[in-house]
Amino acid sequence: MKLNSLVLAALTCASLLGASTSFAQDSTAVPSGPVKNIVLVHGLFADGSSWAKVIPLLQAKGYHVTAVQNPTTSLDADVDAVKRTLAQQDGPTLLVAHSYGGMVISQAGDDPKVTGLVYIAARAPDAGEDYPALTKKYAPAPASAGLQWSADGYGKLSEQAFVNDFAGDLPKEEAETYYAVQQPIGKAITMAKTTVAAWHDKPTWYAVSTEDRTINSDLERFMANRMHAHTIEIKSSHVSLISHPAEVANLILEAAAAQK
Repeated sequence: MKLNSLVLAALTCASLLGASTSFAQDSTAVPSGPVKNIVLVHGLFADGSSWAKVIPLLQAKGYHVTAVQNPTTSLDADVDAVKRTLAQQDGPTLLVAHSYGGMVISQAGDDPKVTGLVYIAARAPDAGEDYPALTKKYAPAPASAGLQWSADGYGKLSEQAFVNDFAGDLPKEEAETYYAVQQPIGKAITMAKTTVAAWHDKPTWYAVSTEDRTINSDLERFMANRMHAHTIEIKSSHVSLISHPAEVANLILEAAAAQK
């Protein structure tokens, strides 16, 4: 498997401990703008290890990077996890999210330390908007058919849905590795609505995954256009942060450098 195993191991261990994992910046590089901190928020069916390929690329440019290990039990719990991490940042911070994490940063992004928001194939509902209803305006994404619920109310994607739909452009062995660290989700998340949409007030960037089978690509384009986000398109499955880390990192770096 072509993956930085040391970074993946560190992130996965932190996930098991329920903590945020902070990475030291490269002292040989210095960010050009006022933003020195980048906080990364993972989505559903994943944990912080999903950022393992992006983190070293950001660190190499001198940024202090923190991957939040949000519990994915409820939107409130995940927002609280991000706010705790933001409280630990020293100065202006760029907030980045993948997938469902977009709801989390839309809610938590009103923090005064946050200077910009980056969405990677991410949800971006308006405040009070019914996201499931919004998705029904577009063709259903195949991955949703693989969502399985346990008797105690936690959901996971089936192995087939994860490997073929969620992470369909990864080598099978690599997709299976991420499937092994899949984090169950709480049913409360399926009914959650944000009360804040920080993208109304903060500059935004968006990476659309054109081959996405988890969120409809046209829905991603709609949300990006509605936010007036600077938008790129990546020929990728839902997990562009894993399959196309350089393109994702470059968008994040562009957003960080644009902050004044």
